[in-house]
Amino acid sequence: MTPSWIPFAVAVTVVVLAAAAVVGEGKGLTLTLERANHQGIELSQLRNRDRFRHGRFLQQQPLGVVDFPVEGTYDPYLVGLYFTRVKLGTPPKEFYVQIDTGSDVLWVSCNPCAGCPTSSGLQIQLEFFDPSISQTASPVSCSDQRCALGAQSSDSGCSGKNQCGYTFQYGDGSGTSGYYVLDSIYLDTVVGDSLTSNSSAAVVFGCSTSQTGDLTKPDRAVDGIFGFGQNGLSVISQLSSQGITPNSFSHCLKGENGGGGILVLGQIVEPNLVYTPLVPSQPHYNVNLQSISVNGQTLPIDPSVFASSTNRGTIIDSGTTLAYLAKEAYDPFVTAITQTVSQSVRPLVSKGTQCYLTTSSISDIFPLVSLNFAGGASMMLRPQDYLLPQNTVGGAAVWCIGIQKFQGEGMTILGDLVLKDKIVVYDLAEQRIGWANYDCSSSVNVTTAGSTGKTEFFNAGQFNDNNSAYIEAYKMIPSTIITLLLHVAFFGVLPFL
Repeated sequence: MTPSWIPFAVAVTVVVLAAAAVVGEGKGLTLTLERANHQGIELSQLRNRDRFRHGRFLQQQPLGVVDFPVEGTYDPYLVGLYFTRVKLGTPPKEFYVQIDTGSDVLWVSCNPCAGCPTSSGLQIQLEFFDPSISQTASPVSCSDQRCALGAQSSDSGCSGKNQCGYTFQYGDGSGTSGYYVLDSIYLDTVVGDSLTSNSSAAVVFGCSTSQTGDLTKPDRAVDGIFGFGQNGLSVISQLSSQGITPNSFSHCLKGENGGGGILVLGQIVEPNLVYTPLVPSQPHYNVNLQSISVNGQTLPIDPSVFASSTNRGTIIDSGTTLAYLAKEAYDPFVTAITQTVSQSVRPLVSKGTQCYLTTSSISDIFPLVSLNFAGGASMMLRPQDYLLPQNTVGGAAVWCIGIQKFQGEGMTILGDLVLKDKIVVYDLAEQRIGWANYDCSSSVNVTTAGSTGKTEFFNAGQFNDNNSAYIEAYKMIPSTIITLLLHVAFFGVLPFL
């Protein structure tokens, strides 16, 4: 989900500290300990001092992989979004938040909140964060440098209470506003050969006190949005800058059988991964799409259609349910699909969208599509990655083109429809994105390493019906790792229904 002014395991080397006995000439070493005097110091000052010290403890640890559970599905008729759970505050409270690589900030609904839904059609219990109850929460002041970082992602302002506020306006007409707070986030982290549950780190996130538009609707309501963008206020940026996690994250979103998947802070390692560079100096995950091939034939599309500039280019966004092609590319794409299958299906148009009536398996008759990117990387789309099933007519199935035409200038958005059933790696340290087709119900290897150096690998995969990812020590292998948006998270009715 992106603001509308643009027109979301490892192996590391474990250091073993041996206790050293100091002995000299048979004599022991005697140390005198004295108790510090804290007389006159407020309890809150001592608590803040301890928090700072605990933060140093975390920074001194080797980098760890953070594992998040994944729920939801790309299917717009069921959920139309993927979400995870985060624990915030002290004592910790759990919140359901949408996974969104098209925005930067983690925010949750706060108490009180105007327009925030209180129930959800997703059959989840909605919660409200209350900074006054959390023992570790503190507001971010207007003079805090992190408030300036927030201004890069939103319309920010300051209240009379010296609170750093924000307003996000999204391309689907929805919006939210509130203020930033600093508090603890609890993480399931793997360091070395051990899994640490509920280790914590201090991060800045949004406390929303108002919501408008589709965010107020209860049918697909969640507690907030987990932005995985590159801005300094994103959780991935905050944790990596503190030395807690690597500057990378990966997801594998399961398309069928109830959805779910894997989401980790760290790089999934898979031999078939291909990488393309990120376009520099862009607010989102922009990549250079150069051409589209259908059944091995490159379509007659001027490459300038995909060129990146202000409000143009190709964006990878997990917060968009479907996918969108620039209008100059859309018609050649649909025409090529139709011509390829015209002898095997009955083409028809439903509410402006190209559909097909067939009694055969789509895998047998529809072609593979290749999205070709800079650096020689191609994203292969199966028929189910660009078609959506509709109803049946006389025993024949109706399938429609799920990739939509972007109603604007030169924008292509790759959402969950095409990202599902793929490992996607966001290697921010090396400024590149990689992917590979994959069965996201299987386990994966994850590493904290960058593009060079030795590392260890860990195994992440599904282990229960809640679609939460499980990480266990796998094995140590020395290796060198080779490495607005119009957000459509809450659909009312699809354009072709």
